[in-house]
Amino acid sequence: MAITQEDVLKALSYVEEPDLGKDLVTLNMIEDVHIDGRTVSFTVVLTTPACPLKELIHNACVRAIHTMVDKDADVQIKMTSRVTTMRQNRDILPGVRNIIAIASGKGGVGKSTVTANLAIALAKTGAKVGLVDADISGPSMPLMFGVEDARPHVFRTPDGRNQIQPIEAYGVKIMSIGFLAPAESAIVWRGPMASSALKQFITEVDWGELDYLLLDMPPGTSDIHLTMVQTVPVTGSVIVTTPQKVALADAEKGLQMFRLPQINVPVLGVVENMAWFTPAELPENKYFIFGEGGGTALAEKHQVPLLGQIPLVQSIRENGDYGTPAILLSGTPAAEVFGQLAEELARQVSIRNAVAPKTNIVEMNS
Repeated sequence: MAITQEDVLKALSYVEEPDLGKDLVTLNMIEDVHIDGRTVSFTVVLTTPACPLKELIHNACVRAIHTMVDKDADVQIKMTSRVTTMRQNRDILPGVRNIIAIASGKGGVGKSTVTANLAIALAKTGAKVGLVDADISGPSMPLMFGVEDARPHVFRTPDGRNQIQPIEAYGVKIMSIGFLAPAESAIVWRGPMASSALKQFITEVDWGELDYLLLDMPPGTSDIHLTMVQTVPVTGSVIVTTPQKVALADAEKGLQMFRLPQINVPVLGVVENMAWFTPAELPENKYFIFGEGGGTALAEKHQVPLLGQIPLVQSIRENGDYGTPAILLSGTPAAEVFGQLAEELARQVSIRNAVAPKTNIVEMNS
């Protein structure tokens, strides 16, 4: 009996996307179904190129066809992706699908290091990624990406507006105040000036089409954070902390800020940086220098995912200083952990876009 397209779609309607809890057909993730004799081919459109469940979904599709359609069918599956978005207002940054704020309660927890490696890890999966260095008084991205001497180009659009061309490195588009001021100069600005600079970096930069725009926020809770949520609808936030008690206390304040009713930005999860120290000569050993399990406890307390635990590894610090982030060292434990972190973040963005309400710009009277 000949295989039909209806047979294929019926079988695939029993394959569930594990995170979203619905079947692939209902989620419109199956496209281009073709049947040629006993050869069945189709495309599975994932919600992100960084999907950690790619192989699981592929195998489930093959099993469904063999079980419900033809046990001897030649199943050919193309896995592609289309990053989801739930942004309501696309007047600003119309080509950007997801805007993610990376924040911390205090400085010194490695937030910028995590952000830089995360951005490159997402880009390595095939996603289009941008990064705004929103830490106006302490910009670090030019150094971490090895582009300290780069200067953005300004051009005029057909409608007469000036636009800044972001600097690109390791597949990531970057904008930082560090490109506009000498590295040795102190940037001393009042809140309104810093907020104005952040607005320019968001609205006057030619970001083009992006799947993820990461905002490396300054530590604490400040004017910059309010400006950010009032300028663009933010998909979600990530809180970076160390296991240390003082860091956790501040990280909790940062997390609670995003959950204030008037801000209401979803918290995608917690990253525990410097979770333990592993000496290069003793790769199996873990020394909990800053305490143990603090990030896990914070995530559990507020019922948000623990996106990952980053060990205290000398190469992560060194490579950030040299402008070659650790994610670029393929095959190393540091690269592996940042790759897993990128997959988990992309996964949480997809889940958030499937189940949470659309995001809006925050309206405040004062």
